[in-house]
Amino acid sequence: MSDFSNWTRLAEQAAEIENDLFVKYDVKRGLRNADHTGVLVGLSNIGSVSGVQKVDGVNVPAHGKLTYRGIDIKDLAEGYLTEKRRGFEETVYLLLFGKLPSRDELERFAEYMKEQRSLPEYFTKDIILSFRGKDIMNMLARSVLALYTTDDNADDISTENILRQSVSLIAKFPTLIAHAFHGMRYHYMHKTLVIRHPRLDLSHAENFLYMLKGANRYTPLEVEILDLALVLHAEHEGGNNSSFTVHVVSSSQTDTYSAIAAAIGSLKGPLHGGANSEVMAMMDNIKRNIKNWADEKEIEEYLAKILRKEAYDRSGKIYGMGHAVYTLSDPRAVVLKKKAREVAIEKNRLDEYNLYDAIERLAPKVFHEIKGEKVIAPNVDFYSGFVYCMLDIPVAVYTPMFAMARIAGWCAHRLEEMISAKRIIRPAYKTLAEDASYIPLTQRK
Repeated sequence: MSDFSNWTRLAEQAAEIENDLFVKYDVKRGLRNADHTGVLVGLSNIGSVSGVQKVDGVNVPAHGKLTYRGIDIKDLAEGYLTEKRRGFEETVYLLLFGKLPSRDELERFAEYMKEQRSLPEYFTKDIILSFRGKDIMNMLARSVLALYTTDDNADDISTENILRQSVSLIAKFPTLIAHAFHGMRYHYMHKTLVIRHPRLDLSHAENFLYMLKGANRYTPLEVEILDLALVLHAEHEGGNNSSFTVHVVSSSQTDTYSAIAAAIGSLKGPLHGGANSEVMAMMDNIKRNIKNWADEKEIEEYLAKILRKEAYDRSGKIYGMGHAVYTLSDPRAVVLKKKAREVAIEKNRLDEYNLYDAIERLAPKVFHEIKGEKVIAPNVDFYSGFVYCMLDIPVAVYTPMFAMARIAGWCAHRLEEMISAKRIIRPAYKTLAEDASYIPLTQRK
C-alpha cells in the first residue's frame, strides 16, 4: 500500500462518526430539525421562504411562498412585467434598502449601477486572461479577491463603504463572468478571443447577453426572461448555504470581498448552485431514451427506471424535483415556467417544453408509487436550465449566472449581519474523542 493510500485510510477512519451518535446527542445534521425545517439561527428582514402551514400544531404541505422585504415574489414579478420594464435593478434596490424605489430613485440607482460595470484598467488582461481557468466560478472568486487589491478602502467596514463595495460588485459580476467565459473559451476551446466592454445604454440583463453573445444575437423576449430569472434567484432567505456563509464570514468583521468570495465557494458546490446543470444532463438522457415525448405511459416507465436506479446515472434521483423547504410548489418555478412557454414558442421548442410539463405532472405520482415519498414538486432548477439552453447560454455559465443574481441577496445579508448581529457566529461541536496520553516518539509503534 502506498503512503498516500495509507494516509487516506487513516484520514477516513479519523473523520468517521457513527450515525447513531448524532441521534444520541440530538445533533441536528445540516442544521435541520426532525421535521426537515431549518434550525432557527438568526433574524432577518430581507427574505422569507415557506412551504408548509401549521394545522393543529402539525406541518402540512402548502404552496410555496417567497417574499422579498415582505413582498410576494409573484406580485413583484407581475408588477414590473405588466409595466413592460426590467426588474432586476428594482429588486436590488428593494433588497438593499428595504423599500420599492420611486421612479426617480430607480433611475438614479440604475444609472449609478451602470457606471460601476467597468473593471479596473488591465484587470481583464492581468487577472482574468493571464490566470486562466477551466471553471468560471473559481475564476469569479479569484476576480473578487483581486478586486480587493484595487480598493483603497478595502477593509473599511462602515455601512457607507460596504454599500459602495456591494453595488460595485453587483454591477461588475456580469462583466467578470462574461470575460471569464470568453477567456476560458479562448484558452481551452481554441476559439477566437472576443472581449466586449459593458454598455451603459442597456439594462443589467441585456448588457450581460450583449457581452456574452454580441449585439443582435438575442431577442427582447430573451432579455425579459433572463431579467426575470435574475429576479427569481436574487434572494432566498438567510438560511440557504451561500447566504448563511455570508453571515458566518461577515460576523468576523472581515472585508466585503472575502465574504462574497466565500459565498461563491459555497454556491459552486453541486448540492447548492449546480442543480440546473444536473437537470439538463438528465433531460438529455430522457430525450434520447423516450421515443414518443407525448406518450405519458412511456415517460412514466422511464421515470420509474430512473428512480429504481436502472437508468441514467443510477442515483435514483429525478433532478429538479423536490426542495428542502417547498412542498406543493416552488413559486419561482411557477413564475418561470409561464414565461418559459413563451420562449419555447418563439424558439420552436414547444414539444420539449411539453415534455418538461409532463415530467412535472407525472414524477410525483411515480415517486409515490415507488418510494412512498412525501409530496414533491419541481423546483426552479427544473426549468431554469431549459430557459438558459433556449437562450443559447453555455452550461459553464449557468451557476455563475446564479451568482450574478444571488449577490444582491448576499450583500443585503452582509449589511444586516454587520449592522444588527454584532457577534461572531460560533456554534458548538461536541467532542467525542476521549482523553489520551502523549506517547514519546521512541515508544510509538
